[in-house]
Amino acid sequence: MTDELIDDFGRRVSYVRISVTDRCDFRCVYCMSEEMTFLPREQVLTLEELSLVARAFTELGVEKIRLTGGEPLVRRDIDRLVADIGSLPGLKDFAMTTNGAGLGKYASLLREGGLQRLNISIDSLDPERFRRLTRTGNLHKVIDGMRAAREAGFERIKLNAVILKGRNDDEVIPLVDFARREGVDISFIEEMPLGDVSDHSRAETYCSSDEVQALIEQQHELIPTTETTPGPSRYFRMPDSDTRIGFISPHSHNFCSSCNRVRVTVEGRLLLCLGNEHSVDLREVLRRHPGNIDELKNAIVAAMPLKPERHHFTTDGDVQVVRFMNMTGG
Repeated sequence: MTDELIDDFGRRVSYVRISVTDRCDFRCVYCMSEEMTFLPREQVLTLEELSLVARAFTELGVEKIRLTGGEPLVRRDIDRLVADIGSLPGLKDFAMTTNGAGLGKYASLLREGGLQRLNISIDSLDPERFRRLTRTGNLHKVIDGMRAAREAGFERIKLNAVILKGRNDDEVIPLVDFARREGVDISFIEEMPLGDVSDHSRAETYCSSDEVQALIEQQHELIPTTETTPGPSRYFRMPDSDTRIGFISPHSHNFCSSCNRVRVTVEGRLLLCLGNEHSVDLREVLRRHPGNIDELKNAIVAAMPLKPERHHFTTDGDVQVVRFMNMTGG
């Protein structure tokens, strides 16, 4: 069996995003509906199954793992899973995307367990607006969590902001200036058309990365860089700051040609593309062959031809994928 994952277009898969839960303590308007029905426990991968999935991918040459949710820090014993994955040989980049609210409790444990990097979602610096966008979130708790992570020794912390026209596009500069003051990076993300949201019209709120970049350049010079991470961000630097500005642009700057990523949902579905429903049921393999990593690796390798050449997102509010982002994994 091959020890690398190569799709039919010659792209090597070196990065897997693993969702550890579909649950979240926030209800962000672009991610899920206000009233959510979450998965019953028996449909969710156990910590042991998640750990075996991570091990299988690293043995197949994957060098980066990112844990996502929902919100990963609401998963019981998440620190134990982090320690298990953090000890895997061959893993060069181990990260987590979080809303930050649980970092006051977990930051030190995560760092000790081998987690290297954090992405923290923050879409507004106004407490009332933050509450509206997240429906339940406390901005001050998120900021305190970010600072706890810095104190715990996370060297590279990145903020993620989804910009919605008419909702928070007036905060682009304040978010950049906040990142500069705090000594962290920030990426601006175009809204993904996943799930049928009732809170707003995506056609009306769509804000392109080019629009966000133009806003920033009114105040700060942006210098394109050749810096890359295993993810899809395009990075810029500013001459008077160490903060990096990133743009994740699934609509306006399609990154499919270099896509090196796959996702595993909390149900164990191996998704070969964020914007496509083609998947393989790894949970069925895990439970039909408990503990058998070779069967699991065979199923992952066999899934590679399902990875499409590109996704086909639109900006007109049309939903191509009915699952919500919390079901997909960050």
